[in-house]
Amino acid sequence: MEKRTEIGSLGEFGLIQRLSEGFVSHQPWTILGIGDDAAGLEANGFKVVSTTELLIEGVHFDLSYTPLKHLGFKVVSIALSDIAAMNAIPAQLSVGLGLSNRFSVEAVEELYEGIKLACEEYKIDLVGGDTTSSPQGLIISVNALGLVAEDQLVKRSGAKPNDVICVTGDLGGALMGLQSLEREKQVYLANPDMQPELNEKNYVVMRQLKPMARFDIIHDLKELGVIPSSMIDCSDGLASEIIHLCNASGTGARIFEKNIPIDDETYLVATEFSLSPLTAALNGGEDYELVFTISQSDFDKVSKITDVTAIGYMTDLPNERVLVMKSEQVVALTAPGFGPQ
Repeated sequence: MEKRTEIGSLGEFGLIQRLSEGFVSHQPWTILGIGDDAAGLEANGFKVVSTTELLIEGVHFDLSYTPLKHLGFKVVSIALSDIAAMNAIPAQLSVGLGLSNRFSVEAVEELYEGIKLACEEYKIDLVGGDTTSSPQGLIISVNALGLVAEDQLVKRSGAKPNDVICVTGDLGGALMGLQSLEREKQVYLANPDMQPELNEKNYVVMRQLKPMARFDIIHDLKELGVIPSSMIDCSDGLASEIIHLCNASGTGARIFEKNIPIDDETYLVATEFSLSPLTAALNGGEDYELVFTISQSDFDKVSKITDVTAIGYMTDLPNERVLVMKSEQVVALTAPGFGPQ
């Protein structure tokens, strides 16, 4: 039988001490790490950007099909995706947990193993947090800090008419992964002897369980000397994010269906569920890709990045937020939204 240590046997400070073992500092500007009343960060002339994510069991994640290690990695990626959207480099992370008595010390350690893997992946320092009791389920709050040179900070509000709209990676996969996991959960509940059928859905399932913040693209842009005019991460679906950029920048947008990147597996799984792959890309959420705009003069440079696709352009008509279909029909972009912000 797997060992179970009750959290009450360690107490809050004993748990924190146990969970923080093995974390090392990656960033030179971390001057106080985990173990003090507050973290210390020396900005060295950089601007500090901050973001907070709050995730609640039963709302943002389902532990019946989400391994705790994957969840730990995912919550860090979600928070850091906002840092990437500011064109910043991640520096420090703090994690707050609300834990019910359903969770053992070993379960929380598994969650923190995922957080540790993410810290190593993104070269970010865990510098603190808090733990408290929860009447039921698991609550996770993540605060992340990043650093960016003042002249390289990118906001949502900088897009101009005729700027090219770009997106990283592909879209819609996370929603189709969620649909696949939810269906297998229902199959299991109906018949616990049934084996999950996810062999041909590995890509979309991992898009849901283990998204990646796109700092590879941020580094590529820096190497090319390109600073986007505006940027946002794709947490709520492409349509929602483009509308956010338009609202902040006072522009319109025209994007083209034929240019929206959708992976073959996403397309097949959407078809299996009788869902439109285009709708999954536009409104699915949780892809955590980057949506950004660049001046036309930078387009040739950015086109050298293999995982970036130009999908349209900004216009000087603030009320124009449209999608040009393959049939040439023009339809309005709508954004119900799904995922956490």
